[in-house]
Amino acid sequence: MSVFDKIESVRIDFLAEIESSADSSDDLEQIKNKFLGRKGIIAGLFDLMTNAKQKDKPLIGKSLNSLKLELRQLLDEKSKYFLNNTEKKYIDLTLPGKIPRIGSIHILEKTLTEVKNIFKTIGFSVAYGPDVDDDYHNFSALNIPEYHPARDMQDTFFIDKNIVLRTHTSNVQIHLMENENPPIRYIVPGRVFRNEAISYKSYCLFHQVEGIYINKKVSFSQLKGCLEYFIKQMFGHNKKMRFRPSYFPFTEPSAEVDMWDEERKEWMEILGCGMVDPNVLINVGYDPNIWHGYAFGMGIERMAMLKYKINDIRLFYNGDIRFLEQFS
Repeated sequence: MSVFDKIESVRIDFLAEIESSADSSDDLEQIKNKFLGRKGIIAGLFDLMTNAKQKDKPLIGKSLNSLKLELRQLLDEKSKYFLNNTEKKYIDLTLPGKIPRIGSIHILEKTLTEVKNIFKTIGFSVAYGPDVDDDYHNFSALNIPEYHPARDMQDTFFIDKNIVLRTHTSNVQIHLMENENPPIRYIVPGRVFRNEAISYKSYCLFHQVEGIYINKKVSFSQLKGCLEYFIKQMFGHNKKMRFRPSYFPFTEPSAEVDMWDEERKEWMEILGCGMVDPNVLINVGYDPNIWHGYAFGMGIERMAMLKYKINDIRLFYNGDIRFLEQFS
């Protein structure tokens, strides 16, 4: 940015501030000190002349002096306005009032509520569990023993050797099965944490919904019907979806579900699922010869990005009111 661009930028900032923030003589004095004080913004612009080319210095000096004069005139006009209106002590009840800004539900919470309500209609209860858990519940009980290659799939935040920030909400399904006798049917929403590089498609934390159903007669076709129902309720009855084989250490067989993105003209992965591995059932004391089940997991950020056509996961977390107001 050139010196002249900086001068114009300061001028625009001053005009915006005197219009929006100068509601009293005290406000005006603060703005005056900010821009025209000994250590103000204008004084800082004069320092830029030391590094300017010799031929440009006269023109820069002229522009700075003109800016300084313009700002002083505007401040004097505003000051006279406040002086002339000090006698008016009454309240004009005919003036429109200031409407307070009303907050709204965050788009992630809105999406999560929609997901929970869909699964509640088909008999799922909602359960919650610890964000910080031991290695056993986060890994070992889910058929991921120490040194298992699957641990490399999830970059983990370790609190100490045996305590981690959970990498999925699947840890809660272990707690549920340890404390309840089957049949069980739950979804488990919550935050999960991965030590991943932050980019437009990945973040160090995100939200997940884990689902689990355990009963005596549970089949993959039931899992397929459950997820097809969810996709159609969430994205519309005309959405195309497909199941394709995959691998997860705690389900066998396993699959990933893709949804056709009409805008990008490609398949988009939206969740993973499968039949609960017998080793997981044995770890919680269930007899795999009697009890069977399915499980699935999905990212809420991915659901919101697909449904509302959001192309950067970081937008959910930077607190930009312009982004959030679109979903109020």
